[in-house]
Amino acid sequence: MSQGRALPTLVVAAALALGSAVSLGLARFAYALLLPAMRADLGWSYFTAGAMNTVNAAGYLVGALLAPPCLRRYGARTVLVVATGATALALAAHGAVASDAALYALRFLSGVVSAPSLVAGAVLAAGIGAGASGTAQGVVSSGLTLGLYYGGTGVGIVAAALLVPILVGGTAPHAWQPAWVGLGTVAFVATALLALATRGRGAPSAAAEPGGARFRWRPFAPSLVAYLLFGLGYIGYMTFVITMLREQQLAPALITSFYAMLGVAVIASSWLWAGMLQRFRGGESLAILSALLALATLLPVASAHPLAVFASGLLFGSVFLSLVTSTTALIRHNLAPTLWGAGIGAFTILFAAGQIVGPALVGFVADRAGSLRAGLACSAAVLALGALAAWRQKPLPVAA
Repeated sequence: MSQGRALPTLVVAAALALGSAVSLGLARFAYALLLPAMRADLGWSYFTAGAMNTVNAAGYLVGALLAPPCLRRYGARTVLVVATGATALALAAHGAVASDAALYALRFLSGVVSAPSLVAGAVLAAGIGAGASGTAQGVVSSGLTLGLYYGGTGVGIVAAALLVPILVGGTAPHAWQPAWVGLGTVAFVATALLALATRGRGAPSAAAEPGGARFRWRPFAPSLVAYLLFGLGYIGYMTFVITMLREQQLAPALITSFYAMLGVAVIASSWLWAGMLQRFRGGESLAILSALLALATLLPVASAHPLAVFASGLLFGSVFLSLVTSTTALIRHNLAPTLWGAGIGAFTILFAAGQIVGPALVGFVADRAGSLRAGLACSAAVLALGALAAWRQKPLPVAA
């Protein structure tokens, strides 16, 4: 395949990445930047702050369960565009409320609508990557298209890191609300661009399961357990790291730089791990990335020095979305395209289940210990266990 013909595949993958920028970068991870102002304004404990993301993860689980039937009925592109637009609306609505009950409801709703967006985009990204295969260049691009898609989360993180400090100003009551409206506006723009760039891209055959074929969970048990532990472990870092850095009195400019750098590292990870994701058919990639993530989570626990903090953010950002990518690559390596949607959905369900427990658990440990460091140390231990579980995942003898 010539370079000229490969370019449209990467352009479409980059457009699809706007979906993950909204569904994860803005809907999930921007909350960490808003949490210090919301916690101070609303008088939240660590547990309540974590519970907001626990509710978001519960909604994400509901959305993950709804995604496969929605894909079969409406097609991947329609689900992607509609769900991404609904996520933008839910984000903007955060800026119109201030009660805990309303915020819980909106965090839940944003989880429900963002999960189908992420699954549908992953199905489309896997499909265009497979369509590019057949040559050496195509094989590389199949790993790269998945990396580009999930790496779009970094675009959302960078956008939030630059936007939120500008829109959260002063100590006036509810000064955090304009930032949510701003995030929703950015998400609406991303949705419009995504819809235009993917026009004419129908759902690949991965969106359906003909002939009664179903995803079998048992052969993927080690990687599913590892992904559950990843969901449980990583979310504590992404929920509370900014709050911890503020409590350690890191300068606001350094905190903004830290989060923006983390987002840039997510974008760079699209290329950093593409070769490894293409090479390994079993759980090796998932295991390696889980171990690196555990190390990244431990660094700010061990030291508050800016060098340790920035090393943590750089390593965490360059790994955690590639770990998500590794599960989609595992599905693509070991299953027929007709089962990709169901397989990605199954992993997303376990991912969401882990995220339900993670934020509240870290908040509970931090409240009891009087320090967020204890909560993040717990997260690192869970991620290390995930690495051990993933190492036991073997490739299927024949793609089924």
